[in-house]
Amino acid sequence: MSKINSLINYISKRSISITAPREGKRNFRKFVIANKRGSRLHKQQQMTENRQLPMDKLGVRDTGYYVKGRLVTVPEMIPDIIVPDLKDFDLKPKKIVTDFKQGKLDSEGNPLEPSEEEKLQPDEAVKRAKRTGSDIF
Repeated sequence: MSKINSLINYISKRSISITAPREGKRNFRKFVIANKRGSRLHKQQQMTENRQLPMDKLGVRDTGYYVKGRLVTVPEMIPDIIVPDLKDFDLKPKKIVTDFKQGKLDSEGNPLEPSEEEKLQPDEAVKRAKRTGSDIF
């Protein structure tokens, strides 16, 4: 009798099973599959003109357009990196707001009482920056 009661208690307990939904069918078109994912057969199918899924460009713009499956490069579509020429540009160090509010700067932003670092000449500042123990490296 005790075996029957334990068997009934074992069967009658409530439980939640999540294995059935986890092992069910999935719509794989909903999942994002990057270009590097997939089997070798999938990658070969993606190289043809009739792709099952569009190519993921990973945020990179094209530098041309496609004609009959071949890329025609347009020089105007290649991005240029424009770097300004700061050769004769006089860079000034950042000033502390409290110095500005207390009137310790002149009309051009130069300190009235410069510190030791502000008194340095450019070549001496470069030597100190390249010296062993500086915080540049």
